Amino acid sequence: MLEIKNLHKSYKDLKVLDGLNMFIQKGDIYGFLGKNGCGKTTTMNIICNLIPKDDGEIILGEDGTNKVKIGYLPETPSLYDYMNGYEYLGYIAYCSHFEGDVEKRIGAVLALTGMTEGAKRRIKGYSRGMNQRLGIAAAIFNKPELLILDEPTSALDPEGRAEVMNIIRNLSDAGTTIILCTHILNDVERVANRVGILTNGKLAVEGKIDEVIRSYGSDSVEIQLTEPDEETIKLIRNAPFVTKLEYFEKTGLVVLDVGDAKSGMAETLKLIAENSIHVSEIKLSHPTLEQVYMSIVGGSWK
Repeated sequence: MLEIKNLHKSYKDLKVLDGLNMFIQKGDIYGFLGKNGCGKTTTMNIICNLIPKDDGEIILGEDGTNKVKIGYLPETPSLYDYMNGYEYLGYIAYCSHFEGDVEKRIGAVLALTGMTEGAKRRIKGYSRGMNQRLGIAAAIFNKPELLILDEPTSALDPEGRAEVMNIIRNLSDAGTTIILCTHILNDVERVANRVGILTNGKLAVEGKIDEVIRSYGSDSVEIQLTEPDEETIKLIRNAPFVTKLEYFEKTGLVVLDVGDAKSGMAETLKLIAENSIHVSEIKLSHPTLEQVYMSIVGGSWK
């Protein structure tokens, strides 16, 4: 559906994209991740032909003809607040030269985004979450083959986020290819099948989400100490099966990277029993996308 080859973009002396290569297959839900200012929005704007590229190639569609319908939800949708939701979607239908029953399509996208009742009100009175929902309705109005969503759940409560995730799944099941750009990594892990992490103007990693997590993450054991002290921490840190230890002094939590989950937990329990270490909880944790992301872009994943 989309292939990006050696994409470059600079703003004066600031190089934002430095040879970006990216590949998205038809039907993917692709999690596009990276820090603020790393070039994600620039990439999406170039894909939509909203800004020019400096160099590189954008290939859209399975046949490479670039004849692909694209829907785009920017992070902060700009809406005409003197209209109501129905009027705004009617305007979108007119601008996109929608071929079909406009009223029926308006009803369908409003129902899909949970905005049927809200569409009767003036946009000026909308909450940020309602603006986001109407923005999604507009982005999917013309039944795009490629849907680009920039922080689609940033303004929503947990219930609203879950509803948007269901919308994304339903659209994917219907054959829409989706680029999901968000800082809510749990959402990406729940719905995406592939992921790319952008840093220093190019992808640091790209692939199937489960394979990326296995390749870059590791199993860990969390130990909640009831009587933490330096000697206990040193004892655990020096255990031969521990490859890395993080200690959170305020809470008494110790996080161990142990490599293999089964043997690591067994060795941890043995160490605790033999040394009479006082704990209130021991928990095995499998690697997450957040852990992988933070290991690549920098920082602690806890």
